[in-house]
Amino acid sequence: MRGYECAGMWREVEWPTVMLLGLCYGVWALGTTYLAAVFLPLGMAFVIFGAALHSSLTHEALHGHPFRSPALNAALVFPALSLVVPYLRFRDTHLAHHQDSILTDPYDDPESNYLDPAVWSELPRWQQSILAFNNTLLGRLIVGPVIGTLAFMRSDLQALGNGDRHVALGWALHVPALALVVWWIVAVGSMPLWAWLLSSYAALSVLKIRTFLEHRAHVHASGRTVIIEDRGPLALIFLNNNLHVVHHMHAAAPWYRLPALYHADKARYLSRNDGYRYGSYAEVIARYFWRAKDPVPHPLWPKP
Repeated sequence: MRGYECAGMWREVEWPTVMLLGLCYGVWALGTTYLAAVFLPLGMAFVIFGAALHSSLTHEALHGHPFRSPALNAALVFPALSLVVPYLRFRDTHLAHHQDSILTDPYDDPESNYLDPAVWSELPRWQQSILAFNNTLLGRLIVGPVIGTLAFMRSDLQALGNGDRHVALGWALHVPALALVVWWIVAVGSMPLWAWLLSSYAALSVLKIRTFLEHRAHVHASGRTVIIEDRGPLALIFLNNNLHVVHHMHAAAPWYRLPALYHADKARYLSRNDGYRYGSYAEVIARYFWRAKDPVPHPLWPKP
């Protein structure tokens, strides 16, 4: 009987995710060692791809993939390839973000890029200028990782100051996860430290393409989440999260099933999000590379 149970357990493993994790670590390791020594720009490209993909796989892990065990899923993505975000903190804030009723809320949505208009009006002009630049796609690529990281850390520092032990645990576990990556770069890798840091930053910039317009201000929560019908390399790096309303509606579905879910009932999803759709990331880049899609102050705030 135990043999059947064991066989059933292994059949339930989401093997495409496991294999992609192996590929991810292999690409990143190859980029930091052999390729960095042979041709540094190619090595950096591999590190950017590997670190960005690892962040998407981390997102899969916190949603319960590829194993049933949360501890095992967390262990699979333990190395902090993205450097700045502790896994437990990413898990907690992202799962809070999945409460659709608070999407884009300047206070309650941990991933919102909007500000309360009253807060915005009190900011100095130079800070408003930086945040307005951040609302263009170019700005999101250049300064977005810094702004996002500072906002995230400021919130966590406040929680630590208030004695939040769970936040402290998240950062304590991040120390060995980051130390493992630094050890690899220093002791095993052939990539200069500056090149690794620049590549890691570029990976965070790539991820900002996905989050740039994932959610919009809309009177109805169902109309706030985007569909981007992209099938190119960015869709792979983002593990089909460009079909974002499908992910929000089926958060337990693994990444490789999202396209089938979408195409099986496309009209339903586009009706639900009130037609918030783009044909590809090329379309998004062409429209918003130089100009902002949204204002920084929330256009529907305060709530009616």
